[in-house]
Parts: sequence; C-alpha cells; structure tokens
Amino acid sequence: MGLIQRIIEAAGIATISVTLSRGISKQVKPPRAVYTGFPLGHPFGFPHQNFRQQQLLRLLLHYLAVLETPGEIVVHKLTQDGDPDKACALCTPSGPPPADRRI
Repeated sequence: MGLIQRIIEAAGIATISVTLSRGISKQVKPPRAVYTGFPLGHPFGFPHQNFRQQQLLRLLLHYLAVLETPGEIVVHKLTQDGDPDKACALCTPSGPPPADRRI
C-alpha cells in the first residue's frame, strides 16, 4: 500500500493506512500509517465491534490531518490482553463453521 500511497500523495491527495505489520511498514515507508495491534486479516477489528471500528476511523481521520513526517507510524494498540473478542471463529485451526447448503 505504501507504494500506491506515494503515487496518490504525489497527485495532491493525502493518504493514511492501517498496518498490521510495523516491520513491513518501516521498510515500505508509507506517507502515514497507524498500527493497531489487531491480528492479520482483521485491519479494523473483529465483526460486530462497531465501537472499535468507529474509534479507528476517528483515529485515522485525526492522524490524516496532523501527521506531517513522511513514513511516520503511530502505534495504537486497540486490543487488550484478555479481550474475549481477540479470537476469531473464522481464524481458528478448525476453520470456519460449515456453510448453509440450502439453495
């Protein structure tokens, strides 16, 4: 995303991304990025976590306006240890529940 962001920024449009890997983002150096601590596959948190998703959108809009240093990555751990929603049923080793086969 950082490479695409730079092209968009060159056209005069500000961009910001959610990163799930600080290490990769440090190498790619996107113009602006926020690290959330969410697991891979869940950049905006888990399903039905409306409050956290809205919280992240507000953070992104805030940092889009205030970050000026290119390549800056803001760290916001939005998940907490012991959070019951930290595990996702779709990501468990047993896989997702079987699909409803009715047609």
